[in-house]
Amino acid sequence: MRLGRSALHPLWLLPLVAFLVAVAVLTLDPRLSIACLLLAAGLLLAMGGVHLAALARRMRERRLRRQVAAVVACDAIPAFTTDAMGRLHYQNAAAVARFGGGEGGPGRETTLLQRLEGHFASPSSTIYRLQRQAAAEGAAREELSTRAGTARLSVHRITGGFLWRFDETAGDLAARTAEPVSLPRLIVNARGKVLSMNRAMRNLLGREATQLDELLPPGVVAGDVAMIETARGQVPHVFAACEIAAGRQEVFFLPAPEPIAERATRNGTTCLPAPLSFEEFPVGLLRLTDHGIVLGANRLARELLHHTPSQGARLGDLVDGLGRSVSDWIGDCAAGRTVARPEVVRAVHATPVSYLQVTLRLMPCPSGNELFALLHDATELKTLEAQFVQSQKMHAIGQLAGGVAHDFNNLLTAISGHCDLLLLRHDKGDPDYPDLVQIHQNANRAASLVGQLLAFSRKQTLQLQLIDLRDSLTDLGHLLNRLVGERVRLVVAQPAELDLIRADPRQLEQVLMNLVVNARDAMPAGGEIRIEARNEDLLAPISRDRTMVPAGRYVVIRIKDEGQGIPPEVIGKIFEPFFTTKRAGEGTGLGLSTAYGIVKQTGGFIFADSTPGVGTTFSLYLPAHEGTLPQRAPEPSPPALGPGTGIVLLVEDEAPVRAFAARALRLRGYTTLEAESGEEALALLDNPDLSVDLILSDVIMPGLDGPGWVRQAREVRPDVKVIFMSGYAEDGFSEAQARIPNSVFLQKPFSLNKLTETVQSLLS
Repeated sequence: MRLGRSALHPLWLLPLVAFLVAVAVLTLDPRLSIACLLLAAGLLLAMGGVHLAALARRMRERRLRRQVAAVVACDAIPAFTTDAMGRLHYQNAAAVARFGGGEGGPGRETTLLQRLEGHFASPSSTIYRLQRQAAAEGAAREELSTRAGTARLSVHRITGGFLWRFDETAGDLAARTAEPVSLPRLIVNARGKVLSMNRAMRNLLGREATQLDELLPPGVVAGDVAMIETARGQVPHVFAACEIAAGRQEVFFLPAPEPIAERATRNGTTCLPAPLSFEEFPVGLLRLTDHGIVLGANRLARELLHHTPSQGARLGDLVDGLGRSVSDWIGDCAAGRTVARPEVVRAVHATPVSYLQVTLRLMPCPSGNELFALLHDATELKTLEAQFVQSQKMHAIGQLAGGVAHDFNNLLTAISGHCDLLLLRHDKGDPDYPDLVQIHQNANRAASLVGQLLAFSRKQTLQLQLIDLRDSLTDLGHLLNRLVGERVRLVVAQPAELDLIRADPRQLEQVLMNLVVNARDAMPAGGEIRIEARNEDLLAPISRDRTMVPAGRYVVIRIKDEGQGIPPEVIGKIFEPFFTTKRAGEGTGLGLSTAYGIVKQTGGFIFADSTPGVGTTFSLYLPAHEGTLPQRAPEPSPPALGPGTGIVLLVEDEAPVRAFAARALRLRGYTTLEAESGEEALALLDNPDLSVDLILSDVIMPGLDGPGWVRQAREVRPDVKVIFMSGYAEDGFSEAQARIPNSVFLQKPFSLNKLTETVQSLLS
């Protein structure tokens, strides 16, 4: 951004300085003379400081612009930098090739508006709107309709101006993924100017078109067969047009049926007014009365509906799923009360489930108004939408679960920590000792439940290692036998040789226990639960349950039961959090969602197959790994916790956690300073006489977070050691921690011994 002159420009103070010097020379009062000279000197120093600051600012802006230019120079997408007035500072080679103009130099005589003029509608208001939003929020973007399709114009605020990118590849990708109609299509205005054309139309023509008259011979009207000049020569197509909003038309070019196409080619005509028969049309069509009664359905419509409409059938009998009655929708379209936009509905008679995109058009006829319904298969589009919605829902619930787990871990740290402090003052003979032990054990159980929430949200820190599943199943078998009870028989079948897998043994045991307990609950009268493990080579990818299992070698675990089975309408929801078919008080609905989160975090896949009344099989696909099991070293004995020495700065915004940690450290002999925020901690460290040996800081705090304030503290105290503590998992900020040397992580909730062991290990 250019630094303009203002009323406060320092050079404008020169007359005042000259006046003060003149007064100092001419006055007879020596004190006034000295005062004037000092004031003049002060003003000169201030002018010099302001001028140097402005010069440094301009240099920083130029350096930043050069850095931005270097970054986007090789970008394949056109990029520009501008000042706040829209004047170009720089445009990369892709922008020069696409829009013309010089490649280097400030280019202040040229504006971004001049470069983009004519490439999309209302560029002036669009650029102003995006720049205003970026100035307030840091960035903005908008999808634009261009003559070539769609594009994305994005802007980012940078020091001294803005960085713009005009991405036509993003618009083309969006058009390819979102475009439901594969027929060649144009949108034209009332004068026949082409506003946009879809990818199918560009592929057909092999070029861009600007006017509809370029494509059609004179005298062609809707329904005629016209010879169209395409990339493969002249090809007969049916010309069809539908009115849309604001005088614009949606124009389709439909492949002509073979009998008519042969006749057009044989006669050598460029225009053959021989409209298609209703049955031959290459799109699904329904003729309807303005009350929704079906007058006719062509062949493709009957195939899409999986049904032949009977005499007098209504559209509402064939499709549903609008969220309102089909008759109301038809009534609005017949009366012109709604924009003619497509709706996605479900075909009532289709098996398996099939979705259709239906567009209603009002057509005047001699016998009265009729409605035409254009049908397109939208099953794949609806499936993708369902996958997206499911992923968004799981992500939102995962964020909620992670946040709840963080808050619970803070509470549990305070509960179990103060319980540890009480246990230090009571021996086993004290009547309160058993109560304190119960509190401590239940706090640990609560921490385990919170761990399940973190596992579901995939924010649990897994200790992955190579394991032999045969050893794990053997060790787990004794516990599982006690869990299933006497009525249920547990069978574990595994081969002599089984590949190694990489997993967290404790979390994998949790998965198997959840699945076995569910199998036991599904067989109240008893039965057999069978656990099978074997190696399996997938020669081709497997696609099922909205996921793709890549080809490769896997260790497959199957848990089979002979229980009641899972109904088909329920099996798609069993991995959702808090979903359960058990009665109130019998289950939380977290078991299978936790298993799903752990398996996915391990890099595996889990599927369920069930037949009501026969039983259910859960299949776990875990990637096989090569290597050898590490030799188990003897468990090191815990270090003796003697009195400690050193100064610890404790930074924690939760008062109960801070109170426990401070008391625990002081009991072990550490001098402990407390702060409830990163800002308060930095204020303490501003004292150069204060010596700090170790920082114990929470990660998530209001204002400056843990890594943020510690990085600032390390600028003046580079050697201080750091312990980060958090109720979130370590993976949540591992990258931030990696940039801070001599730092370790302490997971909440932690016990008194765990806290003091960690502090002692760093200060010893």
